[in-house]
Amino acid sequence: MTAYRYGEYQDGPDPLAPPYDVRSALDEMGDAILSGSTPLDALRDLLKRGLPDAPDRRGLEELLRQVRQRRRELRENTRLDGTLERARALLDKAIGQERAELFPDPSDDARFREAALDALPSDTARAVRELDEYDWRSAAARQTFEELRDLLRREILDSQFRGMKEALANPDPEAMERVRQMMSDLNDMLDRDAQGQHTQEDFDSFMRKYGDMFPENPRNLEELVDQLARRAAAAQRLLASLTPQQREELAGLMAQTLERAGLADQMRRLGDSLYARRPDLSWSSPERVSGDDPMGMGDAVGALQELADLSELEAALRQDYPGARLDDIDEAAVRRALGRSGVDDLEALRRIERELENQGYLRRNRGKLELTPKAVRRLGETALRRVFASLDSSRRGDHDQRDAGAAGELTGSTRPWRFGDEQPIDVVRTVINGVRRGAANGRVRLSVDDFEVSETERRSAAAVCLLVDLSYSMALRGTWAAAKQTALALQALVASKFPQDSVQIVGFSNYARVLQPDELAGLEWDMVQGTNLHHALLIAGRHLDRHPDFEPVVLVVTDGEPTAHLMRNGVPRFEWPPSRETLELTLAEVDKMTRRRATMNVFMLAADERLREFVDEVARRNGGRVFAPSADRLGEYVVNDFLRARRRT
Repeated sequence: MTAYRYGEYQDGPDPLAPPYDVRSALDEMGDAILSGSTPLDALRDLLKRGLPDAPDRRGLEELLRQVRQRRRELRENTRLDGTLERARALLDKAIGQERAELFPDPSDDARFREAALDALPSDTARAVRELDEYDWRSAAARQTFEELRDLLRREILDSQFRGMKEALANPDPEAMERVRQMMSDLNDMLDRDAQGQHTQEDFDSFMRKYGDMFPENPRNLEELVDQLARRAAAAQRLLASLTPQQREELAGLMAQTLERAGLADQMRRLGDSLYARRPDLSWSSPERVSGDDPMGMGDAVGALQELADLSELEAALRQDYPGARLDDIDEAAVRRALGRSGVDDLEALRRIERELENQGYLRRNRGKLELTPKAVRRLGETALRRVFASLDSSRRGDHDQRDAGAAGELTGSTRPWRFGDEQPIDVVRTVINGVRRGAANGRVRLSVDDFEVSETERRSAAAVCLLVDLSYSMALRGTWAAAKQTALALQALVASKFPQDSVQIVGFSNYARVLQPDELAGLEWDMVQGTNLHHALLIAGRHLDRHPDFEPVVLVVTDGEPTAHLMRNGVPRFEWPPSRETLELTLAEVDKMTRRRATMNVFMLAADERLREFVDEVARRNGGRVFAPSADRLGEYVVNDFLRARRRT
């Protein structure tokens, strides 16, 4: 009998978890969008903060903070001259052991050897080169010098091939011969690839022979080249980060070691190939590090390689370049820097970005992120909920007219049929009445009194024009976000509560234009001078004329008197202070609105005296009202005024 144990899933996110509810993420974005941010900026802010309903998941800002902390720790705990320091220590130890062996010997040969040791150059590399041919008298000194050679061979190869130090822990001729053969085969494979003759089978065969030398387990030649190139570049940066004397000594030791191992030519070929394939890497930039514990060359190169990876990861996590996307972030780099939990956090953020597009809330148009009509409707409903939250429920009302028109909307209730009724007959209620009255022989006989009709209500229709000032002064005064929220709320209100109404939103600055519902959320103010209310009223008038049987409703949101008008040739003309012609043409359109029986209510977002004089004149001519709400109550005023007008209708 097989026993099973069940527990919490540990290997990443729960694969059986329900799909992520992206609407909460959209609502979080909506707060920023309704405050004036673009969809792209709102998405970036959301990804920086993290998931609104998953506080245990880190956002980009927290991931970025931990990456920077790791970089700081590496820089403060890395010392690059460890191999050179150990080489010097082993060299001094070998020379000391040799002197101890020579001191008791009174022969001239011993004095000659001591003189040779005294004449050794202070440069470690040159001293090691001169001692290559020295016949050590002391067996202990010879062993120490071989230990020095082995150290250099392992550390230098480890600086180029990660993990080579462990592979050569027990040096023997066969191991070094295998390294030489590996490098020869690697260079041949790179040459064939440069000629277009490389295949995946060639790489697989190479890894079957030498895979133990590449602990990162690359899947193809490109991954192998990337790993080797990054490490080779880090080795070059290590040399660049040393003092000139240290650099000269270590470079000399490297050259000697590779030459003695028979790897100099192969290493030169490999270096040239790697640089040619990845010239974009930083090959010679020094790195500023400070630490007390010296590191071996292989470990130091690994630290510099990690620092380079962290720098690239930091740039990707900042997402501050054009066209930035979370897919640009290297998942492997996140795993190396932050572990599996960092990968899970990144995937959760990617899911937000992906689901917003897959579920139809966001779309990319020529590299620009845009809200879809579905998202705009959602944001409009959010804006409307906020407006209604500040309205007294007793003032929300409705504007239904109970009538006998069959074209009305069903209310859900029924009543007895009367002669002349045109409402649809409620068949179910009618038959039930017949059954209750009594059925004979299994048959139901209907009488006139059994018939019931479905009640309907006929709703009056309105042609609504909301004219919104888009001039730059709206942004300067901090009223633009409120105006945009108001437009979205009114659009959502009409679409949901008054579908029979025809609403048109007109934006105006130096000229006016009709704003489509799906562009409202991402709308920005115009970086131009001019308040062309004249042009806006012309457009609104045409909208009202297309709906002559609708009740006209005109609402104007502005923070300045008219300073522009549309000339006969269709070109807008701006003048400050406002010209007499601009004021006359604008007021003429106001008079036309009055003749259309359209009451204009103006919502004034500035306390400017000239604006006050103008709107008072509009009210005198048209009979409309003037409001001076604060920006945070603009939506409440506009929506409430619209509902008041519709209730009156």
